[in-house]
Amino acid sequence: MTSVLLNTLLGVVILMAIATGVLWVYGVPHRWAPALAVARGVLQLAILSVVLTGVISNGYWVAAALLVMFGVAAFTATRRIHFTRDHALMVFTAMATGIVIALLVVFSTGTIDFTPRYVLAIGGIVIGNAMTIATLTGRRFTELVRDRWDQVEAWMSLGATPRQSTRDLTRDAVYAALIPTTDQTKTTGLVTLPGAFVGAIFGGVSPLEAGRFQIVVLASIMAAGAITAVIMAVWMASVRVQPKALT
Repeated sequence: MTSVLLNTLLGVVILMAIATGVLWVYGVPHRWAPALAVARGVLQLAILSVVLTGVISNGYWVAAALLVMFGVAAFTATRRIHFTRDHALMVFTAMATGIVIALLVVFSTGTIDFTPRYVLAIGGIVIGNAMTIATLTGRRFTELVRDRWDQVEAWMSLGATPRQSTRDLTRDAVYAALIPTTDQTKTTGLVTLPGAFVGAIFGGVSPLEAGRFQIVVLASIMAAGAITAVIMAVWMASVRVQPKALT
């Protein structure tokens, strides 16, 4: 076991050294970000593994774990689009709505058994992807409005409301935010083998059952992501001043 851990650590360190080196040579800003993200992920996964050993079969603890995941995810997405009280409320509302609706459909229809283990597995995956889609929606919309501010102002000068002036931009932002998830779903089994599918097979589940589980996961991500993106776009649409540049 010790040798396996050492080999894993060695492999991860080499991979992160390569990533950092490539970014360094090319002069990319924040070149240490990927390595620091992996280091943080290692620490968090280690803690999570220990915690889940004792809570994975307890519904109350699973609910608490999902709430913590959601809080961190919403905070992270908000921070990516400028942390303000209004943005925090927007992201929390959009993500919560999308996630709750998707999970309600999955478990109320009996598609997946309503057990703490499955709730934690699917809930965690959906939360993580909703966070990414919320971030992409907010950032893409902000970038579009900044780039086309002359167009937005022109519409308003003609009598359009701020929401009408950015209508096309909100739709473009939602579309762009869903592209990674849509492409991942379209290429599943051809280009990528999703983690949930591989993990289920390694856990001893038949390929057919693993495939069924993965399809449910992908559909849940798409539903939650679409709802999250649209709510955020509608919320952000009423822009009266040019947004600040994102960092």
